This record gives sequence, structure tokens and C-alpha cells, in this order.
Amino acid sequence: MPPTLLQGPEVWRQAHVTQYVKDELELNIFDASVRRPNFVLMMVDDLGIGDVGCYGNNTIRTPNIDRLAAEGVKLTQHIAAAPLCTPSRAAFMTGRYAIRSGQTTSRCVLLFLGGSGGLPPSETTFAKRLQQQGYTTGLVGKWHLGVNCERRGDHCHHPNQHGFSYFYGLPFTLFNDCVPGEGSDILADLQKTLRSFTIFLGIGLATLALVRRCGLLDISLRLLVVLFFISILATVLWLTPFKFIPTWNCILMRNQEVVEQPMVVETLPRRLLTEAQQFIKRNVDRPFLLFFSMAHIHTPLFRNPAFSGKSLHGLYGDNIEEVDWMIGKMTEMVDSLGLANNTLMYFTSDHGGHLEDSNSRVGQQGGWNSIYRGGKAMGGWEGGIRVPAIFRWPGRLAPGRVVHEPTSLMDLYPTLKYLAGDTQPDRHLDGFDLMPLLEGKIERSEHEFMFHYCGIYLNAVRWHPPGSDSVFKVHFFTPNFSPPGAGGCYHTHVCQCFGKHVTHHDPPLVFDLFQDPSESRPLSPETEPRYSEILAQTAKAVERHRNTLAIRQPPHDATGVSNQMTWEKILWKPWLQPCCGTFPFCGCKEDPSHSV
Repeated sequence: MPPTLLQGPEVWRQAHVTQYVKDELELNIFDASVRRPNFVLMMVDDLGIGDVGCYGNNTIRTPNIDRLAAEGVKLTQHIAAAPLCTPSRAAFMTGRYAIRSGQTTSRCVLLFLGGSGGLPPSETTFAKRLQQQGYTTGLVGKWHLGVNCERRGDHCHHPNQHGFSYFYGLPFTLFNDCVPGEGSDILADLQKTLRSFTIFLGIGLATLALVRRCGLLDISLRLLVVLFFISILATVLWLTPFKFIPTWNCILMRNQEVVEQPMVVETLPRRLLTEAQQFIKRNVDRPFLLFFSMAHIHTPLFRNPAFSGKSLHGLYGDNIEEVDWMIGKMTEMVDSLGLANNTLMYFTSDHGGHLEDSNSRVGQQGGWNSIYRGGKAMGGWEGGIRVPAIFRWPGRLAPGRVVHEPTSLMDLYPTLKYLAGDTQPDRHLDGFDLMPLLEGKIERSEHEFMFHYCGIYLNAVRWHPPGSDSVFKVHFFTPNFSPPGAGGCYHTHVCQCFGKHVTHHDPPLVFDLFQDPSESRPLSPETEPRYSEILAQTAKAVERHRNTLAIRQPPHDATGVSNQMTWEKILWKPWLQPCCGTFPFCGCKEDPSHSV
């Protein structure tokens, strides 16, 4: 008789994984004569789970994404490891919580391309593992995990150093600063403070000079000269980096060469799509991994005349319909080259939609996270971490299958590693191979517990008890929405993870996501018989998890890696700034004929 969950989850898991490996060996997946599968991973930036037709949206048309779901497997409880870009993408790439690679702090994203923070060189990505297995690997689109460490051109954080044979796209991300007239969203509060300080300093200097001239005070001319130069220095040091953000942050690179600075945003989507298609064409005769990391739908939103005004959800809906068109073109490329039956295609988002990202001038720009509470940057609320996920592999995955079990973006690393035939030892992973679940060979997710971080702080824990449909979520703290009663942090644009911005709960808030996916009805000892058990099991899981953070397995384990997101690492350093031309006179425009 095969093991059951009553004998314990570990016994059950080992038995099912062992049988799964035996089945795969019988299918000769590791036979050298059988070509290994290709992988096309497509990630949208800030897409809400409710923005897609097959996840319940009836105002935005997404026929191509819906087709992927109809021809493949749709996951309904796919979870990002963080509700912000940089830590979520680090976890996705490495199969490990972002805290293990130093990608967490109170401000959880890289703010300047000229900073020294990023994905540590000691970390291992799925691209690096597949590259070692003979795969050609490519990243087209957004990176946002750093470039340089100590000097311009060392490229220690660059995609080429993390296993991607080819890179074309944004080493940083797409911010409002990249489009004239959209304003700035890079430390806007700090910019305002520094600007006010400089103005105050100038007014004070002018006042002292006037007072001296009128003979009201005996002020040394030397003191006035010193104050004048301090004022000039303050302007140069503080305002100059912000003034040139569009030039220094908004660039395109091909491999390690800056090919456009500042980038032309209007033509960006079409160029990224062309590069992704060309990468597939170039590698049609050999195993490849393509990560197509789209610039959509992070603001600023694109204004493509072919899609403008076509959706029922304004500019945001137009952008999603453009994304759907691009997904259709990628699927068409794979199918037309005869690669469909040997290619695993994956569609997802890095985290939930940005609810606060709206502007009365252009209408709603933020996403819809369906029935789920919260959104981008809101810690453990479902709306910020539950993302769409679709896997398509004709002939291997049954069409139309839906999986409601907890899964993670971090599961891609072990899944790709397994399918590529990589059996070499690895460091501690937080993801699990998804293939047994996708193929229906097992019915239960291997994620009994999942940990949700807001910056460096453990925000919430998810527990899927063996033998139960329930998925309990325990929140240790939640963000304080502003204004009170709103569904987001509209006064600060994004929610923070500390201090006055959060409310700590003792005892923690507990929800059953199976019964209450919108997290609107907290459980209590009176309403949930397992209430005490939930808190006890969660506490034990947290202790075990924290013990894994203390394990050192050099050189691969990133535990103990310095925090990559400190102010010292994320603030701008001129000697690290990527530049085409002679710094600080950076500027170039891409020659379309140079496409590889």
C-alpha cells in the first residue's frame, strides 16, 4: 500500500517524488538522444490577477492569454515571494526567499542604476544552472537587479554574470522619469526636501548679504563667500543626480554595452518583442531558455496608437490588451517554428497590481487584484502576492487543467533545473519542482508552509495542513491604509513595512483562505476549533525557517551576504554609472541595424 498523508507529509512527499522520478526515467526524459525541452518564461510587471480574462475579467480582452490557459494548466494560488519588483525577481531567479540574497530592507527596490546593490555574484540563478547544462540562455526586457559593484564596467550584478548568454533590455526598470512630463517617482519625498533645503539656504544667504549691505550686522565677507560655495555644492550634490535621472537611469543595453541613453520609450514594446522573437529564431536548433521580462504594465503606461482607446478600462486596459497581443505573437512564433511540443511556456506577473497608481489626468493606471485584499507593496495581503500563472506544454500537460494548490514563483528554479536534467547538488532552496503537480501525478502541493515578507520583516505565514482543503494565513502585522478606510496607502503612494505605517497584531490575525479568500473575516477561538493549533504550528514553522537562514553553505548559500538594499548601496555613485560616451556627457541612440 502506498504511503498516505496520515503517515506524515515527508514520508508522503518522498514516496511520490521517488515514483515520479521513476516514471520520468521510463519516459527517457534524460536520454541523451532525446532533445531537452525549451523554456519561454513571460513575466509582466505589476499585473493584477484580476486583469486577465481567464481569471475573471470581463472588461479587458485577453484572448491569447486565455488560449494559453485553455491549452495548458492554470494555477489559482500562485504566490510571489515579495510584493515588490526587486525582491520578488531575486526570489524568482534563485528559487530562494530574497532575504537569503540580501535583497530586503525598508525600501525594497533599487532606485539608481548607478548604485552598488544588486543580486550578489555568489548567488545562483536558474539561467546559470541551465547554462551549465548546455542551454543557450537569454533575457529580454527588465532586469532591475543591479549592474556594477565597485567600478563602472565591472558588471558584477549584470545578467551576463548571472547565467544569461544574451541580454537586451532595461538593466533598471521603467519609471515615470523616463517619459517627459510624467513627473518623478524616484525618492520624490527626498527630492522635495532637498529642493526646499537648497531654496532655504539660498534665501538665507541673500538675506545675510542684504543685511550686511544695509549695515545692520557686521558679517564677514569671507563667511558669505563660504556660505555661497556651500549653497552651490549642495545644489550640485543633491539636485544634479535627480535632474539627470532620465539620462542615467533610463537606458537600454545589449549585453554589456549601453546602446541607447536615454531610451526612447514609445518604441520600446515593439523592440523588446522583436528581440525576443529573434532570440527564439536564432536558437531553434538547440535547447534554449528565454526570459521575456516585459516593461508593461509598470507606469508610465505606453500610448500605442494601435491599442489606444480600444479597451473598456482606459489606458491601463489598452496596455493589457497590448500585452495580450505580444503574448500571442510569442506563442505564434513558438508554434510556427514547430517547437510547441518541446517547449514549456509560462506566463505570470512579478507581483500584484499597484492600486495607488492612479492619476486624475489620465484616469486609472493601477491594476485590479480581483477579490483579493491589498496590492503591490502591501506585505502579505493576497492582492499583492497572488499572481496569474499559466503553463503550456502540448503533449506533456493536459489542456484546461486548473490547480488550486499553493505554489510559488520560486518553484520555477527547481522545475527548470529538473527538466534540464540537472542533478547536481544545490544550496538550500525554498521552491519545489512543479511538474508532478502540473501533470496530475500528485494532488497536493509540497508547500505546507509559505513565508511572506514585507522588506526584512516576516509579515505573514501560510499553512496548508496535510489532509485539509484549508489554507490558513497568519498576519503578524498589516499596513495602515491612508486615508483611513481606503484600500491602499494613497498618501505615501506605496505602503511601508515599519513604525507608524503598520499595526502589529497580538494575537496575530488569522484567516482561512479556502473559506475567505478576500481576508475579510478574521478567525477566533470561538469560530475556528483549530485556532490554537494554527498559531502553534505557525510558530514552530517560523522557528524552523529562521534556523535555515542561519545555515552557512559557502560559497553558494547567500546567508550572511551583506544587505544589498542599504542606503549606501542604493544611492547614486557617479563612478558606477553606466554611460555611452564620456561621463557625464552620456548619450546615444540605438541603430536598428545592429540587432543581433
